[in-house]
Amino acid sequence: MSKKNFTGGLNSLLGDQTDKPKRGRPVTQFKEITKSSQEGTKENETRATLIINEELLDKLKAIAYWDRVLIKDAVNTALQDYVDKKNPKPRPEEVKVKDQEANQRLIKNGYTARLPKF
Repeated sequence: MSKKNFTGGLNSLLGDQTDKPKRGRPVTQFKEITKSSQEGTKENETRATLIINEELLDKLKAIAYWDRVLIKDAVNTALQDYVDKKNPKPRPEEVKVKDQEANQRLIKNGYTARLPKF
């Protein structure tokens, strides 16, 4: 058996490896995005940032781990149970409008959230 010459590198062994197009259907998003916090989320979802007790978060992560669910799903279940139990009255429309106007003013003025200094 004669020795083979591999001076061409790995590409000579594998052949020409071109980038193949992704398989499957492209992601189509039909939901109307009204806030930047909705970008990249599913229908009826939005991003929210919360400050939470570390022990509570650790317990929540444990629940999600043992139930084999995402943390966001464990949070949604817990919050839904709490809201169902409390059965709150809806906020007045003028309060919702004020919140939206305040958020728009903050965005317009370039406000970015700042963490408190400790």
